[in-house]
Amino acid sequence: MDIKEKIVKVLSKHPEGLTFTQIAAEVGMHRHTITKYVYELKGEGIVFVRDLRTLKLCYLKKYFKEGSR
Repeated sequence: MDIKEKIVKVLSKHPEGLTFTQIAAEVGMHRHTITKYVYELKGEGIVFVRDLRTLKLCYLKKYFKEGSR
């Protein structure tokens, strides 16, 4: 299973969203590495990254509805 698949699997278990640090802990990789792959998934339209000033929450796009939170 590649890194992107692992990230999608972790996010599918957490529809409430996770930070980059939380994803990194679940996947077992460094936060900077996870950030790179999350932004690739965002570019592919799979992940939504919500900027909350002090942190960013990541969701699978199918779980996030714009304006609902």
